[in-house]
Amino acid sequence: VLFRSFKVIDVNKKHITSGIIDEHSHMGASSINEGGHNSSAEVSIMDVINPDDINIYRNLAGGVTTVQVLHGSANPIGGQSAIIKLRWGSKIDDMFFKGADPFIKFALGENVKQSNWSGSRFPQTRMGVEQVFIDHFDRAKEYGDKWTKYNSLSKRQKSSTNKPRFDEELETLWEILRGDRFVSSHSYIQSEINMLMKVAERFNFRINTFTHILEGYKVADKMKEHGVGASTFSDWWGYKYEVNDAIPYNAAIMHNAGVTVAINSDDREMSRRLNQEAAKTVKYGGMSELEAWKMVTINPAKLLHIDNRVGSIKVGKDADVVLWSDHPLSIYAKAEKTIIEGKIYFDIKDDERKKFEVHRIKTDVLVSELLNKSN
Repeated sequence: VLFRSFKVIDVNKKHITSGIIDEHSHMGASSINEGGHNSSAEVSIMDVINPDDINIYRNLAGGVTTVQVLHGSANPIGGQSAIIKLRWGSKIDDMFFKGADPFIKFALGENVKQSNWSGSRFPQTRMGVEQVFIDHFDRAKEYGDKWTKYNSLSKRQKSSTNKPRFDEELETLWEILRGDRFVSSHSYIQSEINMLMKVAERFNFRINTFTHILEGYKVADKMKEHGVGASTFSDWWGYKYEVNDAIPYNAAIMHNAGVTVAINSDDREMSRRLNQEAAKTVKYGGMSELEAWKMVTINPAKLLHIDNRVGSIKVGKDADVVLWSDHPLSIYAKAEKTIIEGKIYFDIKDDERKKFEVHRIKTDVLVSELLNKSN
């Protein structure tokens, strides 16, 4: 009787993998940036997730099952991120990755000093960007000290003491200092990468992930020492001044230095083809097929602290599985079925049937309109 609840799928001559994980995405969010001031730590992408975004479905068709939806890079201290499973069409609360650690987006470079658009708010220089981090963490430390002192008081002492004012922004930054929230930082050039690591060490915490990190190959040894991971593009470069020194060997060089490296998309189209993006590391740097595949599965899972549940196929982990028509690193591979926790969210045959039905309905409507006009 129990067996009847299972569906048997013929996987002869197919390839089965765990679901692809995108560490850096903006899909499924109805708002990305709150750039009105230089810190927006109080805002949360979790509040603006749209479970009906068609890009979620399209990414299921590319074998993607989990993504981190990040705030944009308009300001040095961005908003809180959302880690979601791509349960397209589900209720919003059902999309959030239950029990995942909280993250926040930081950013460096041209975007935050507003080189790419006319802006007037502080900071306008790279030295100003550094000072934003120092000033806000000084404030957060003072805020945390007040609450720590207050919480250590007895009930009687609290009754005669003014309770510190709760501040959503400083509370979030204090979480970083306590090690309860983790930083994923937009970054490009080596000087800024070094700067943010030194700022973090000054306040006794570590940056969790440098994303983009296109000059990471220059400071991979320092990244390894700091304990930070990297989430990078496979071969994007030259699209603005600060990526002039980007090279396609970046991921392999950082990996060989002992850094945990993921390939991300930052793009709702590229994320549909992350299997092919990972394959490029085989050409650029001589990565093995296994190590290349890890860059879109177990490595991003490690960066997001969810590798105990996803990123590989193992007893006890979530049943996030993809059935491929061909070798998953091949340009010919298609995701035939994408399964999240045992439920099929994309089936290529069902998709073809639905497309045919939509085409049939459109044709019927068009023919009906033409007949009405002729009459």
